[in-house]
Amino acid sequence: MAELQGVFPILPTIFRADGALDDAGTANVFEYLLGAGAAGVVFPGLASEYDLLSKEERLHLTACIGRWNRGRVPFIVGASAKTLEDAIAYARAGAEAGACAAMVLTPHAHAGDPVAMAGFFQALGEASGIPLMLQNAPAPMGVGLGVDDVVALVERAPAIAYVKEETMPSGHRITALGERTASVRAVFGGAGARYVLDELGRGAIGTMPACEITEAHVAMLDAWAAGDRERARTLFERTLPLLSMQAVFRWRLTKAVLLRRGLIGSDKVRAPGPALDAFDQRELDILLARIHDLVPMDSVPGDVQRIPS
Repeated sequence: MAELQGVFPILPTIFRADGALDDAGTANVFEYLLGAGAAGVVFPGLASEYDLLSKEERLHLTACIGRWNRGRVPFIVGASAKTLEDAIAYARAGAEAGACAAMVLTPHAHAGDPVAMAGFFQALGEASGIPLMLQNAPAPMGVGLGVDDVVALVERAPAIAYVKEETMPSGHRITALGERTASVRAVFGGAGARYVLDELGRGAIGTMPACEITEAHVAMLDAWAAGDRERARTLFERTLPLLSMQAVFRWRLTKAVLLRRGLIGSDKVRAPGPALDAFDQRELDILLARIHDLVPMDSVPGDVQRIPS
């Protein structure tokens, strides 16, 4: 398989105002990501509210992505689950939809048991038939494995081909993984791309942020790849205020921006967390106005249907 690299945004799950799935809205965002130059797409991840989707909803949307994508970009399926049986079902569904890898959080059930953890990942890889990406997210989302534990895990479970490192400090961990193991093909950064330049400088080959400013992230990584580190840093610094706000409001911030851009008809979320109040909405408008040349609210790339606000 081709090596993965670049910007792989997490596709959010779009809901109607009544909380039901909005397939058309999710498809619209998917087309925006491709139009914005994303190297690939990940679904479902933490930014997709994956743990608030039913099994049937996850399988349905995974199949939809296969139909929407038609092999245009690499697709990484999220297969995180509480049980091995469900993880296998999600990974197999992804493989059927054309996924090139399955991203999996460290299961809490095997925290503190490295042999069982390795057995889980190896069994999943063998049953699904596609490479795995270990998502090492901090608690409470994941287990937050230490570097020694990650190295031991990838050595014990050769089905793990990639690591998405999100436990802080992610840069230190990416350096250590590069120095201490050759068992993984590559490491991606995450954490909303808030540390992306440090991660790239330490050997990460891409990032997996939320999706609302994909054009800016693509421009940033393109500049980095071209050797224009000054432009990459300028873009990073210009996006950081918005990403700092996104760290607080998470899914709600992402969908507030997508709504402003005319990509979705409802910013409904299922996940708990703080909502933006009137002061936050004004601050968001200010932050978006300051990066309008990078991420315009009045135009969107891709084969999308813009929805009037």
